[in-house]
Amino acid sequence: MEASTTQARILVVAHRTAATPALIAAVRERAVRGPAEFTLLVPAAAHGLDRLAEPDQIGSDEAQDTLDLALPLLEEAAGGRVGGIIGGAQPLDAVTDAVNQHGFDEIIISTLSPRVSRWLRMDVPNRLKVLGKPITTVSASGASAT
Repeated sequence: MEASTTQARILVVAHRTAATPALIAAVRERAVRGPAEFTLLVPAAAHGLDRLAEPDQIGSDEAQDTLDLALPLLEEAAGGRVGGIIGGAQPLDAVTDAVNQHGFDEIIISTLSPRVSRWLRMDVPNRLKVLGKPITTVSASGASAT
């Protein structure tokens, strides 16, 4: 039987952890498993009182800085080009929009450690299961498939 040469489209979701060794290792491991095209989604996080104004507009500069820092590291791990997207401030909405617009096949979510992660407190990985995509969560304590 001939092996499939179709590239899986992988959405990598991260903000403060976009350039961490754990995420870089997870991308490298996924790239080794088979042909894949990666895209990093960085939600444009609003902070403090900015959340009350226009949270989707605030934080774009910080998100762009994150992309600029992380993309070269992730490209090295992936062995090729990694795309970049700045999403809305709410991670659930940002991921859902990206999957619906771009048709990603898998999701890798990178969070802070469980002790301090807002995304884990919001139960983002489990709430995204409704999308029907394999989800891998990477945090300071390692990776787990959900």
